[in-house]
Amino acid sequence: MRALRAARLFDGADPTLVEHPLVLIEDGRIAAVHPGRREPPPGTEMVDLGDVTLLPGLIDTHVHLGFDAGRTPVARMLADDDTVLVLRMRRAARRALAAGITTVRDLGDRGYLGLALRDWFRAGEESGPEIVAAGPPITVTGGHCHFMGGEADGEIEVRRAVRARVKQGVDVIKIMATGGQMTPGTNPLAAQYTVAELSAAAEEAHRLGRTITAHAHGVAGIAAAVEAGVDGLEHCFFRVQGGVYADQALIDRIAERQILVCPTLGIVPGTAIPPEIAAVREALGPVLERMHRAGVRLLAGTDAGIGPGKPHDILPEGIRALADAGLTNAEALKAATSLAAIACGVADRAGTLTANKDADLLAVGGNPLADLRALGDVRAVFRAGVRV
Repeated sequence: MRALRAARLFDGADPTLVEHPLVLIEDGRIAAVHPGRREPPPGTEMVDLGDVTLLPGLIDTHVHLGFDAGRTPVARMLADDDTVLVLRMRRAARRALAAGITTVRDLGDRGYLGLALRDWFRAGEESGPEIVAAGPPITVTGGHCHFMGGEADGEIEVRRAVRARVKQGVDVIKIMATGGQMTPGTNPLAAQYTVAELSAAAEEAHRLGRTITAHAHGVAGIAAAVEAGVDGLEHCFFRVQGGVYADQALIDRIAERQILVCPTLGIVPGTAIPPEIAAVREALGPVLERMHRAGVRLLAGTDAGIGPGKPHDILPEGIRALADAGLTNAEALKAATSLAAIACGVADRAGTLTANKDADLLAVGGNPLADLRALGDVRAVFRAGVRV
């Protein structure tokens, strides 16, 4: 057994810090969390981390390990063979882990390589984050991210596409409800699928025990996905021609149906972005505030990999962006821990520092509940009880 001692602990749910905690770890899992200056059992290996805050390993609910965070991520993905691509994905995953991101939800890869990397890490061959993998996202012929190999048209093909992914062993279904910026010839404002097609995908996913999340930039695609019964919305920017329009009735439906929304925030400060996207992001702040006030559950997720401003360790910036949009620091941290674990289907083993969960922990200098910049001061990362 191993014991970790720290000055403070945020358990991922309770906004009240535990002072002078003692965390007991056995066989890669948390055996107990004790407050106060308790002594460990005799014979326990003690690791005193000093003046740090312990918190659950962070969870990025939207990444693309297959994109290299360079200037031409799509061209790079298309040029790489599978061996080179999976090695780059491995490097991206380990970069995330070094920042304290112990779980990532990969919402679009090529050739199911995310599943192969997931299984490599799970086998214990080397330390890496838990990967929740979607495989190639489902999209219309020529639609957003069609180059990943997930084209399907019509209700029957969409159902078959869901079944094929479940057969491959995906953890979650990703479907493109609108076009996207990275795929020329698609329209981020327009719906790619009808409500009937999206409903077919959602019904099939739920029948087979999977959640389904929808990429949706424009209002039309968001509305169709909500009507279809998806579990999550990615981006959810409420884009319309000429700007952003946050329909309060639609926001209320998202809240009522308890759909989890990942607005994919977080970018390296000072990164140059196209004026059109900059304008959307500028308008998004008030929209997120309205969503939060309406009770929409917002997630921390970054779209890591899609460009130079989105490296795979950018999640702390995404957490801070949620706080800038009106969440308290505790709520923003929950969006990357306990709530994120629910979204990723790993709440039984991650997201909170409680007994019987995986011993995935992050130690940072300072107190992130008081100042989220503390997340950048990483002192230690533990994955399944092993320091990385």
